Amino acid sequence: MEAKAQKIVKSSRMRNVASKLVSNKAALLGLAIIVIIILLCALAPLMTPYNPTKPDFSAQVQPPGGAHPFGTDKLGRDILARVLYGGRVSILIGLSGAVGGMLLGVIIGSLCGYFRGWLDAVFVKVAELVSIFPQILLVLVLVTILQQSMYNLIMIFIATGWVATFRMVRGRFFSLREESFVEACRVFGLGDLSIAFRHILPNCLGPVIVQLTLNTAGFILQEAALSFIGLGVPSGTPTWGNIMNAAKEIVSINQYPWVWLAPGLAIALFVLGVNFFGDGLRDALDPKQI
Repeated sequence: MEAKAQKIVKSSRMRNVASKLVSNKAALLGLAIIVIIILLCALAPLMTPYNPTKPDFSAQVQPPGGAHPFGTDKLGRDILARVLYGGRVSILIGLSGAVGGMLLGVIIGSLCGYFRGWLDAVFVKVAELVSIFPQILLVLVLVTILQQSMYNLIMIFIATGWVATFRMVRGRFFSLREESFVEACRVFGLGDLSIAFRHILPNCLGPVIVQLTLNTAGFILQEAALSFIGLGVPSGTPTWGNIMNAAKEIVSINQYPWVWLAPGLAIALFVLGVNFFGDGLRDALDPKQI
């Protein structure tokens, strides 16, 4: 009976969250933008026949229209193809870094919040050490130390992006570990890890999911910024930041605006969509919101 009651309560909460999201027009708009851009990038081979990295010197800096709807760059590469294929890499980097940082922060925060003691003291100091420096500055330092690659950039984002989630989960565990349902679990003989991850952690996931959306948008912007200054993904791999980097000359900015306008709009729209959806999700998951 108790298990059935818990399922009913969870189902009611999910319906309430879904109802709030559906009634939030900004969140729906953000979700639509995210889904459309991801689908376009995933279906890139069907959207354009061009290779995003293969030069075509007979079609250099052609304006939008005809065979090249978004135009071409100074090497004759199709801008539409580069934006779609580059979006795959940029979104993968942002989402992978955010998910990895979330998982790391959740695991460490759960263990520290439940067991406390020396483990908590050690990771609190580590988190304070990481937080001393602005994240983008720390990322720049690590990128210059390590070899440039997509996987190194993801690892750097994970290593620098777990602190906010860690603090959030740790704080929630401090308040929840003394609740009566935790004492009941102990009375029934459940192990500490089972109590922590199966019974306490699900009550902390709302803010964590919202933080995931914010980190995804932030990491996509950071990847674009790093690639724009030549410290992100190697230039041979198309990303939104690398496309912008290839168009940073004054001549391109003034005379060939289509070269940088398309990737700039893609970055702006996707980040805007993620922020809209994240804000709506935060409001929907907030129990204080009516």
